[in-house]
Amino acid sequence: MAGLTPNRTTVNSHDEQFFRAIAPRIAQARKKQGLTQQQVATQLGMAQQTYAHYEVGDVRFPASTLPLLAQALSLTVEELLGQEGKPKARKGPTPRIQQQLERISQLPKPKQHVVLEMLEMVLAQASN
Repeated sequence: MAGLTPNRTTVNSHDEQFFRAIAPRIAQARKKQGLTQQQVATQLGMAQQTYAHYEVGDVRFPASTLPLLAQALSLTVEELLGQEGKPKARKGPTPRIQQQLERISQLPKPKQHVVLEMLEMVLAQASN
């Protein structure tokens, strides 16, 4: 990833809040791993000064850097973004078919196979 340069384009207030919020997570994760800014910057193929700007939220970095940064810090992208542990938003109650599919997925494999064969047979008859 040689040649990564900071993107100093103007950011809107929402983007600015995002980069200011992620910056301390980046610094904290690096320190927790016992890494220096130079070590992480080297893994990312950038100058230490550029990386240092990421840790204080002064520079907007490309979204393509997120997976690389997460990997360098031994985090998932979700953890880096502060999304870990947050339940996924659902729109309304879970549809009955989804509940049934979840129940089927909990069955032993042989029973799953039987259920799928029955389902395929019913669907084949319905399409005739």
